[in-house]
Amino acid sequence: MSRQGAIILAGDIGGTKTDLAIFSSETGLAAPMAEASFSSGDYPGLELIVREFLFRSGSDINIDQAVFGVSGPVIEGRAKITNLPWVMEEATIEKTLGLPSVHLFNDLIACAYAVPLLGTSDLCTLNKGIPDPQGSRAIVAPGTGLGEACLHWDGTGYLAYPSEGGHADFAPMNALEEALLHHLQQRFDHVSYERVCSGNGLFNIYHFLKDEGYAEEPAWLTKMLAGVDDPVPVIIGSALDAKRSCTLCLTTLNMFVSILGAEAGNTALKLMASGGVFLGGGILPHIISALQNGLLMNAFRQKGRMSGLMERIPVHVIMNPRAALLGAASRGMSLVCREDRQK
Repeated sequence: MSRQGAIILAGDIGGTKTDLAIFSSETGLAAPMAEASFSSGDYPGLELIVREFLFRSGSDINIDQAVFGVSGPVIEGRAKITNLPWVMEEATIEKTLGLPSVHLFNDLIACAYAVPLLGTSDLCTLNKGIPDPQGSRAIVAPGTGLGEACLHWDGTGYLAYPSEGGHADFAPMNALEEALLHHLQQRFDHVSYERVCSGNGLFNIYHFLKDEGYAEEPAWLTKMLAGVDDPVPVIIGSALDAKRSCTLCLTTLNMFVSILGAEAGNTALKLMASGGVFLGGGILPHIISALQNGLLMNAFRQKGRMSGLMERIPVHVIMNPRAALLGAASRGMSLVCREDRQK
C-alpha cells in the first residue's frame, strides 16, 4: 500500500467508554472506514477491545499506524487509565495485536489536536473575547475525570502538551465551597479539582449537599437513583427539568458549573491562553443552558487584578462528541508523514 493510502487506527480511550475508528489518508477524517464504541469497564484491557473491533471491521484492513488517546499520563510509552485498572504499553500492544506502530498519548492531547480542525458548528461560544490567532489555547474537559492540556504556537503550527492540572488542589471561592472542601477532606487524602469537577465530582457535590442538609432528596428522585448504575445523567436531567423542580439537583449543577468556570480561568491564567479556552468532555454538551446562565463566566472572570485580561479570552464549549477521536486520527496521519520523511 502506498503512503497516500495509509490506514490509521485511532482511539479515544476513556474510563467510561472507548471509541475506535479506522481512517484512510486518502479519504481523510470526514469518512471513517469503520467506527464503534465500547463500554470500557466490560473489558480487562484495551487489546481485547481492539481485537474485537478489528474482527468486526474485516480481516482485509491492514493498519499502518495506531494512535490512542488515553485518560491518564503517558510516560515512556506506558499508561495507566486513571479510572480503570488498565495498564497499557505501546510495545505490548504492537506485539499482541501484530500492529506495525502504536502510539499512546493523553486523551486531552488528542482533544487538543482536534481544536484547530473545529469549525463554528462544532463550538458553542460562551465568551467571544478578542482571540490572538497565534496565542496559546487551553483545553479543560470534565468527563469521568478532569482532563487538561494546552496548545502552543511554534511559529508554523500548534503543538499540544499534556497536563495533569485536574489533580491540582481544589481552591474554594466561597463559604459553600469551603464546606464542600472540608466535607471531602474527611473522605480523601487529597481533594483535587477532579474530585469536584468531573462526572464523579458532580456526584460528590450532590452527596455533600444531601448529607450536610443543604437540600433534601425528593422521594421520587430516590426511586430513580436506585435503579441506575450511573447517577450523573439522572441528577443533570432533574436539575434541568422545567416541569419538576429539584433544589438539590439544581444546586449541585450550579456548584459544578461555577467550579468549572473558576478552574477554566485558573488554567487560562497559567497558560496565558490568549487564543482561547476550549471546554470539552462528554458532560458539557448536555448542560449548555446551565453553562450560559452566567455562573461559569462570572467565576472565570473573577481573578482580581486580572479580571480585565479574562474578559479578552474567548471561551468555547466543544460540541462535537468525536473531537478526541478526530484529534487522535489527525495525529496519526502526521506521524505517518513524519516517518516517511525520515526514511
